[in-house]
Amino acid sequence: MSTVDRDVLRDRIEDKREELVDLLEELIAQESVTGNEKPAQEVVVSRLESRGLEVDTWEPDADDLRDHPGFFETSSYAAYGYEDRPNVAATRDGVGDGRSLTLSGHVDVVPVDEDEWRYDPWDATVEDGRLYGRGSNDMLGGVASILVAVEALDDLGVELAGDLTIQTTIEEEDGGPGGVLSALERGYRPDAAIITEPSGLPNIGMASAGVMYFRVRVPGKSAHAAQGYAGVNAIGKATKLYRALDELDRERKSRISYEPAVRQNPKLDGHETNLNVGTIESGDWPSTVPSGAVLEGRIGWPPGETREEVRADVEAAVRAVTEDDEWLSEHPPEFEWFGWYAAPHELDTDEEIVRLARENAETITGEKTTFGGGSAGNDERFYNRYYDIPCPSVGPRGANIHGADEYVEIESLVETAQTLALTAIDWCGTGE
Repeated sequence: MSTVDRDVLRDRIEDKREELVDLLEELIAQESVTGNEKPAQEVVVSRLESRGLEVDTWEPDADDLRDHPGFFETSSYAAYGYEDRPNVAATRDGVGDGRSLTLSGHVDVVPVDEDEWRYDPWDATVEDGRLYGRGSNDMLGGVASILVAVEALDDLGVELAGDLTIQTTIEEEDGGPGGVLSALERGYRPDAAIITEPSGLPNIGMASAGVMYFRVRVPGKSAHAAQGYAGVNAIGKATKLYRALDELDRERKSRISYEPAVRQNPKLDGHETNLNVGTIESGDWPSTVPSGAVLEGRIGWPPGETREEVRADVEAAVRAVTEDDEWLSEHPPEFEWFGWYAAPHELDTDEEIVRLARENAETITGEKTTFGGGSAGNDERFYNRYYDIPCPSVGPRGANIHGADEYVEIESLVETAQTLALTAIDWCGTGE
């Protein structure tokens, strides 16, 4: 197919709608919670090999990545390491000197509380044009769209002038250094990339938030509750710290704004930054004054601040409470940053890959594109921030990401695959 008939290509992808749904259902059934990515990757490998592609699978090496400014040890790495957690890539070689493109998605998903779900999270349900299941929207749906888009190009014999790499990675939900960063360091450095995070096509993602996790160990002094005067209740001291962090969250919200995040989700107005204390552990017996408490939290923020500036904000709030409390000033809490340590990024929407994706998305959906992002961390930052490779998010519509009854709109899966295929042709060019 030397001359590409764009309508024929779109129709071919439409004809593969049921196949796309079946593939997504198969991926969801693998229960690929972060740390258990291998079963989903085996589905991807089988699919790629069935098309005659040479597949590269590898397990990340933390020691090789450790000196990179984008690397940090994730909590899933601490729990499982990287053994049996492969990344996958396969390149469809170009037939000319066109530009290269990578289509990338992560296969890991977050855990579920099945009691909250109306639908079975691991056995997908199709209802009213939606497909329900964990990872349907974030982001196994996008992975399925990538595979079907490339298969449609094969079905029609479309030869691209530039190389097209299909890539599926691990641990994005935990920060991603073992995934996309590992792929970049392995040599997969295209002229441009697209990650199919659920941008809500025709909308396109162009920014991500900085994200960091912190832990505060708060000392107390144990005693029998009947002689509580002899002890120091660590929960009470931790409560002081919680209130200070909560106040810091309100103060930061009052002064930090980021329009792209609000464009993507109007409910984020006034909530573009967020500080959340997510866990607290303390005590082991009702009649014992607890001798210690541990707070763990997350702070997220849009482009505009450095990690160092945000760290200073949080540490100052903890320090102020410590200095003002007689017990804590003599027994200071232990503060540490752990896990997620991601800087924010922002992509120039004038980049050509963004323009091409936008034009195709608008043509396919018949709707106007909105550029959004900056409310959550994602893998695009590795391309944009560290390698100067333009990489937007182009993915399907849906809802309840990370929540109960997550779903994706099936129509948008088809539209995503169509947008990807046409953008690949426009960016890479075609053979004569």
